[in-house]
Amino acid sequence: MTTPLKTLLLAVLACTGLQAQAALNVVACEPEWASLAKELGGDNLNVSSATTALQDPHHIEARPSLIARVRSADLLVCTGMELEVGWLPVLIQQSGNARLAAGSPAMFEAGRFITPLEVPARLDRSEGDVHAAGNPHIQQDPRNIAKVAAALAARLAQLDAANAKTYQDRAQAFATRWSAAMQKWEQQALPLKGVAVVAHHKNMSYLWSWLGLREMGTLEPKPGVEPSAGHLTELSNQLARQPAKLVVRAAYEDGRASQWLSEHAHIPAVALPFTVGGNDKASDLFGLFDSTIALLLGAAQ
Repeated sequence: MTTPLKTLLLAVLACTGLQAQAALNVVACEPEWASLAKELGGDNLNVSSATTALQDPHHIEARPSLIARVRSADLLVCTGMELEVGWLPVLIQQSGNARLAAGSPAMFEAGRFITPLEVPARLDRSEGDVHAAGNPHIQQDPRNIAKVAAALAARLAQLDAANAKTYQDRAQAFATRWSAAMQKWEQQALPLKGVAVVAHHKNMSYLWSWLGLREMGTLEPKPGVEPSAGHLTELSNQLARQPAKLVVRAAYEDGRASQWLSEHAHIPAVALPFTVGGNDKASDLFGLFDSTIALLLGAAQ
C-alpha cells in the first residue's frame, strides 16, 4: 500500500470512529431538564436549553438560532402538560426535524412520568391559563425530579445503546446523591410546614405540596392574568384578617406587585430561583433546592 493511500485510509477510519462516538444533541425546553440531562449524560451529550430562568416558559420567541439547534437535535426534553404549547409546535415545524414527530423516541415529555396536581374537572378558559393535564410546573418538587431522571436515563439508553451502561451508572449515582439531598432538604425545611404564603402565579404548588406550606392566594386574580390594583387591595384586606408570612415570586416574574403587597401587608417578599440559573447559587439542580429552602427559611424567620 502506497504511503498516500495508507494515510487517506487512516484518516477515513479516524473520521468514522469520531462519528460513531459523536455526542447526542439534546435540546431541553427548560433549564431544569438541561441540568438533569447533563447529570445523566456527561460528555456523551451536547446539551442546551431553549429558555432561561429569567424567561416565562409559557411564552418565548422561536429565534433563528433556536430553530437551528432544534433542527439538529437528537432528543428534545420538555415538560409537556401544555406548558410549551404556545411556542414548541411552531418551533418543531420550522426546524423541519423529522426525528421530532409526536410520539417518537426523540420527543421526551417529563410530565408523563409524574402525578400531576390541580387537574381541572372541566376546562373553562374564562378561569385564565388553565392546563388540561394539570399544573405543569413539576420541577418544584424534587421527588418529581427523581422520577423524571429514571425515565430520561432509560430514554437516553434507548437512543444511544452503545453508551447505555454509562447512562445507567450515572443515573444510579445521581439517584443516590439526590435521595440524600432530599432527606437533608426536608429536615432543614421542617420549620416551614404550615407557613402561610401568597404566590405571584399558580406555579409553586408542587413546592408547597412537598414542604407543607399553605397558599393563601395569588397576586394574579386568575392564572396568567396580570395583577390589578383592585385585586391587590382585596388581597391586602384578606391578609389583614388571615395573615400570611411571605409573598413569593419566581425570578422571572415582575417584582412590583409582590413589593406592593409586602409593603401594605408588612410581610417579606422573596424571589425564588424557580429553576436552574434563577440566581447565582442555583447553578445546578442541587443548588436550586439549596437556594430555595435557604431563601424561604430566611424570609419566614
